Amino acid sequence: LFRMCGEDSEKEEEEVNEGEIKEEIKKEEVNEKMEMKEEERKGKRKIRVAVAGCVHGEIDKVYRTMEQLEKDGNGSFDLLLCCGDFQATRNYGDLHHMHVPEKYRSLETFYKYYSGAEKAPVLTIFIGGNHEASGYMCELPNGGWVAPNIYYMGHSNVVKFGGLRIGGMSGIYKGADYDKGRYECPPFEYGSVVSAYHVRSLDVFRCKQLSSLDVFLSHDWPTGIWDYGDVKWLLNKKKHFTDDVTSGKMGNPGARELLMKLRPSYWFSAHMHIGFPALIPHVKKEGEEKEKMTRFLALDKPLPGRHFLQSIDMRIDEEAELSLSYDEEWLAILKNTNHLVNTKNEKIYMPSKAMKSERFDFHPTEEELASIRSLRQDLRIPFNFQPTAPPLVKDDVEAKKASASYYYRNPQSTEFCSWMGIVDLNDVLAAMSTTVATGYYQIEKSREGMKEVEQDRDEFGDADFIIDTGADEGEEKGEEEMAKGDGNGLGDWVPPSINIREEKEEETTEVVFKRRKVDVEDE
Repeated sequence: LFRMCGEDSEKEEEEVNEGEIKEEIKKEEVNEKMEMKEEERKGKRKIRVAVAGCVHGEIDKVYRTMEQLEKDGNGSFDLLLCCGDFQATRNYGDLHHMHVPEKYRSLETFYKYYSGAEKAPVLTIFIGGNHEASGYMCELPNGGWVAPNIYYMGHSNVVKFGGLRIGGMSGIYKGADYDKGRYECPPFEYGSVVSAYHVRSLDVFRCKQLSSLDVFLSHDWPTGIWDYGDVKWLLNKKKHFTDDVTSGKMGNPGARELLMKLRPSYWFSAHMHIGFPALIPHVKKEGEEKEKMTRFLALDKPLPGRHFLQSIDMRIDEEAELSLSYDEEWLAILKNTNHLVNTKNEKIYMPSKAMKSERFDFHPTEEELASIRSLRQDLRIPFNFQPTAPPLVKDDVEAKKASASYYYRNPQSTEFCSWMGIVDLNDVLAAMSTTVATGYYQIEKSREGMKEVEQDRDEFGDADFIIDTGADEGEEKGEEEMAKGDGNGLGDWVPPSINIREEKEEETTEVVFKRRKVDVEDE
């Protein structure tokens, strides 16, 4: 169903059952070729998309593999989609926010992209899994840039690229947390570092309000997806799946609901560390000319000979711009369901038909879509990335001793929620957290400002700086004080200093607040 990528791809394909799926594949290939010819006549063009499974922080391996695949003569990649366990760890402090066994707490290579030492060679979009730097992910509940050219989808989201509507939902299913609010943030007390990556009913409910999608990403598989693929082959490769597959416990029931309702052309997942294709036929709706199919593919993790990366050609309008944009329908849904956002560690329930006193259908109306368009004509996602946690500059023994990262208010979340007029979950959680710190980007701006002050001193000299005496007895008294002493406005007054103590007691910086005296024309 999908061309395999990896050293043992031929061997893997030989092991796949040659039954009904193969016949379906042949039919799809014939139909696809006919569709391609028809689309070419209608002004369509092809883009090349790479899809990766569990990255586990080894994004360098993915990019290198893509570089090798580009040598096949089919052109360069336009987009990379990652299906979770991305592990966007900015420094060693972020490792404390990952719920993984100690032996798997490895920094890997993302930090280079966060610090700016490296830049992603292709636009990269990812969802979260169950192995993430959850503190960082909590800063961007509605999505945002985690590094230049690398975009996180947030808890759930829909974005556009070249006209393709790409939806995604982060995390894995856990029934005990499914109906709860989003209350988790650093320092992740009482086991909340685990529930932080569990899917919530609000995310599924919001996605149910969508009309249709081209692509959907989930970390764990939709429940029952194995029934549409070669389940015998799957259980032969992963025998420990048998009990959960037989009982129907494996996978995400919320994701299955979305699969059947949204009927996307493609659905990609990861989590189970095996490549597994399936073809899902959907019941033809009234007015549809043909039966619609969803191509499902689960992908592995980046190891030699494993099916962790897939190359796919997708077709878009000839004039479509290859830029990342917000989806107006999704924005309208966010705004419509804003009142459902909750930060309580208790069960809450989504509106239903049984609740006759309140709205339960949040499919956006034309007026609601028009309201979104009125907010901003250009829906391209601005590149407003700012590093909140200190980037890792030197990977040494001292850096590895870092304590758990602080929690930060992310300016991307602030800007987006302010523009949309919705609850800023990042800000609400920051008000609840006991470990909030000033963002690294703010500290850097402050340092730049101090450099400008020093440059002014060098240019004008100390004689051109005066201290405001701030006399309490009126302006006249102040003027008298200014005339005393050396005539430079200081009088006999000694300016106070402020000691800013760093981590080491012996390092002390003295700061004096000053203003510059300038001549102003009479008029």
